[in-house]
Amino acid sequence: MSKKILVAYYSHSGNTKSVAGKIKEITGADIFEITPQKEYSNNYNEVVNQAKIEKENNTKPELVNLGDISEYDIIFVGTPVWWYTMASPVRTYLSEHNWNNKIIVPFCTHGGGGASNTYHDIQEISQGARVLEGYTSYENSGKIEDIKTWISSLNI
Repeated sequence: MSKKILVAYYSHSGNTKSVAGKIKEITGADIFEITPQKEYSNNYNEVVNQAKIEKENNTKPELVNLGDISEYDIIFVGTPVWWYTMASPVRTYLSEHNWNNKIIVPFCTHGGGGASNTYHDIQEISQGARVLEGYTSYENSGKIEDIKTWISSLNI
């Protein structure tokens, strides 16, 4: 049986989108961009401050579209790391779906703090899913060869 794969991601600066595109290229997956109703500022400090408040309040911003994961077996979920965890739009996306019998393969991009609690938090919010080992890259450093090696190591 061939597994149906989706890459769902949120990207603010383009780094996570770049990794998502490479995963799509390697796996032949469908792709879905997680888009908040209200766009975040392009001003770095404003986004940092908003992200901190959203994390403290467990904010789940409204999304343009939740997408449909029902036909997929494996969902790669990508996020930038904001305040040591996933970006708020990804929190919304994960909390609004039924993850029973799904495999989540997380990936994240960061500006220097690593994945921090991102993968643990994804596991916590995605009840019913099997969450595999994530891929972490600094800013836009995700090389296709490294991503191929990571995906191959997952045995999916």
